[in-house]
Amino acid sequence: MCSLPVPREPLRRVAVTGGTHGNEMSGVYLARHWLREPGELQRPSFSAIPVIANPEATAACRRYVGRDLNRTFTSLFLNTRATADDPYEVTRARELNQLLGPKASGKAFDFVLDLHNTTANVGTCLIANAEHNVFAMHLCRHLQLQSPELPCRVFLHQLPGEESYSVNSVAKNGMVLELGPQPQGVLRADLFSRMRALVGSTLDFIELFNQGTAFSAFEMEAYRIVSPVDFPRTEDGDLAGTVHPQLQDRDFEPLQPGMPIFQMFNGKDVLYDRKTTLYPVFINEAAYYEKGIAFVQTEKLTLSVPALPALTPNPTTIP
Repeated sequence: MCSLPVPREPLRRVAVTGGTHGNEMSGVYLARHWLREPGELQRPSFSAIPVIANPEATAACRRYVGRDLNRTFTSLFLNTRATADDPYEVTRARELNQLLGPKASGKAFDFVLDLHNTTANVGTCLIANAEHNVFAMHLCRHLQLQSPELPCRVFLHQLPGEESYSVNSVAKNGMVLELGPQPQGVLRADLFSRMRALVGSTLDFIELFNQGTAFSAFEMEAYRIVSPVDFPRTEDGDLAGTVHPQLQDRDFEPLQPGMPIFQMFNGKDVLYDRKTTLYPVFINEAAYYEKGIAFVQTEKLTLSVPALPALTPNPTTIP
């Protein structure tokens, strides 16, 4: 069951961030376009601002310069005194916290939508922190209904008790659009257009909410993180195998006991040895090699999402 206080005032301060990772090109080029021509982000009750989250990494077409910006919005980095030795992304995280936050404060932006690409075959993936975020769950359903012919899966990424660390966490509310597969440093027209349409639908949903629309309760499927899985390794830490061909590109498909997950360089297969069926995502994501992650295990849930009440006394109800 979802249960978290929902906004009781219109969302006026909204940002769309691209280039949090500087080589994920859909968000980079959308943000650059909107900085030149912002009219597409305007709605009657608000205007979203575009932000290039990591300018230096974007200019270099690299994921990051010093450290992963999207893992840097924690109290450890935001609240400690700046030093000359701080990586660029730590300094940039503090700047974004001042621009879009401060985090966990009443002055923070109402909503931040962060744009990402992945090399994994996730299709259209909507990433929220947890199922308790009622507003985000209703937004996810709205996006799913706009294109019912395309899979549009919801991924809940935050582990229990884990401090939020992503750029959208500095706002009062937020979400991530993750589209793939797209190679790093490459711009695919289909994913660019798809992301652009999703951003437009997100802003349309916020406008509906601001104008007093109520949204009915519903049930939806979602995938909640369980744990990451590393590659098999040698004694000195080098790769000893890679993702099995039968697992490659099968993001969000059921992984059942006994199925192969890795193919060792000696020709042997490593089988999935858990007793429960899980659902791997971000399979063989290029950016996760340095993090020691071959894929992320998730569990499939059915969520009962309560109604999102209107801001006005006489709402129009969307079923």
